[in-house]
Amino acid sequence: MLRSSSRWGTLTAAPSLAFESAPPETWRIQSVVATPRVWGCGVAKQDWHRKTSEVPEGARRQWRADRALRPPMRSPGRPEPSRAVQRQFWRLVAQGVNSAEAAVLVGVSVPVGMRWFRHAGGMPPISLAEPTGRYLSFEEREEIALLRVQGAGVRQIARALGRDPGTISRELRRNAATRGGQLVYRAVVAQWKAQQAAKRPKTAKLAGNARLRGYVQDRLAGKVRHRNGTVVAGPMPPPWKGLNKPHRADRRWATAWSPEQIAHRLPIDFPDDGSMRISHEAIYQSLFIQGRGALQRELVTCLRTGRALRKPRERSRNKPQGHVSADVVFSERPAEAADRAVPGHWEGDLIIGTGRSAIGTLVERHSRATILVHLPRLDGWGEQPPVKNGPSLGGYGALAMNAALTASITDLPLQLRKTITWDRGKELSAHAAFTLATGTRVFFADPHSPWQRPSNENTNGLARQYFPKGTDLSRWSADDLEAVAYTLNNRPRKVLGWKTPAEVLDEQLRSLNQAGVATTS
Repeated sequence: MLRSSSRWGTLTAAPSLAFESAPPETWRIQSVVATPRVWGCGVAKQDWHRKTSEVPEGARRQWRADRALRPPMRSPGRPEPSRAVQRQFWRLVAQGVNSAEAAVLVGVSVPVGMRWFRHAGGMPPISLAEPTGRYLSFEEREEIALLRVQGAGVRQIARALGRDPGTISRELRRNAATRGGQLVYRAVVAQWKAQQAAKRPKTAKLAGNARLRGYVQDRLAGKVRHRNGTVVAGPMPPPWKGLNKPHRADRRWATAWSPEQIAHRLPIDFPDDGSMRISHEAIYQSLFIQGRGALQRELVTCLRTGRALRKPRERSRNKPQGHVSADVVFSERPAEAADRAVPGHWEGDLIIGTGRSAIGTLVERHSRATILVHLPRLDGWGEQPPVKNGPSLGGYGALAMNAALTASITDLPLQLRKTITWDRGKELSAHAAFTLATGTRVFFADPHSPWQRPSNENTNGLARQYFPKGTDLSRWSADDLEAVAYTLNNRPRKVLGWKTPAEVLDEQLRSLNQAGVATTS
């Protein structure tokens, strides 16, 4: 029972150990009234600040044990999920699962999972290794609670769990719930108290060393200067809103050293000062993790990427985005397309010119045969301003790309148009309609992974000899593109034993024709 004269004023209470609803500054009980409660060997304890000498000799042992109780903690309300749940959440995130799906899988709400991910900067803030058997698990605490309700003593519980009786005794005293004015052991509250007590917070290095913090911040977010020391203002960026990688906007001009450069430069600039040392990971954590260090979150804009969150590696791999569904990612491509032994598997991309002009390139993986796709501008191009989310008139919108690509590839036999591996460009967002019309399955390479389409990247370099960057590609007709493709297909290739792609493709076509001729015996 608790009564308070003000919000956090002097408390009057029955002789209870703790006030879980009170803040830490009110932990000291000012006065205790009502009938003294009898503890241990019939000794009434008026307060917790009595000297041991004031306690009868026969009750001193129990008195010392009771004084070992921890200071009262605030009420957990609804205790946060256990560390085991949080570890499972971060394991799923490390495997590439997004925060919403990971939250559902571990049994917490989606907002909680998203808050965990955002406050931790996208990286696990705790160790993913399971604690050793030295510590009581939540399952053991549940067993303790059940046995305690059944009236089992400390030694009986210890034998049942295979633990030392002292461990059980301390657990029952330290982590019991005290909201009702008496010690009641509940597994959930005990787990929460143990997690709170296990925290070992310490001052971050950047927060406790002003000189080091100033050095790091100056190299990371310092001003750009001329040789004579005058400051160059640079562009005026828009206000930072916490968005991940501000797209197509002015960025602040800063010194912009990377955290790794800063960390490795410190021993050179301060060879004799051991306090001027910090790892690059500590700088990253100070930027990305809320409450970790003294650097402000908006300084992430000074990093090269400008990301507001760190992204686990697995999340960037095979991540379905927009038009890319889970069944058309690179990992789902048939295994026969990887070894180049079977013809009919292609790689595709665009080469871009000025004025939203482009040429499509298709390369067969086995023969290295090249097809250049003509992408003329549509009617109405340049006659009116472009409309946001309106039809693309540049020649390589989804509908125009489908039509041109279908016309180019349907001239081939069905056996030579099995799959196409494209990059993540949205020009092939209508790939389902293309597959339905041609029977050719489309797969998309992983982001920023040009090595998954090596033949196409090499061919694009060859095509740039005829169609350089910075030129208008719409001026070339379909006949012109066919002539260039003919030239490329008749260049001998070292990888083909100095044969030409045209010769290898002709052999493939003859083989298919012979296989299609019926014989009688």
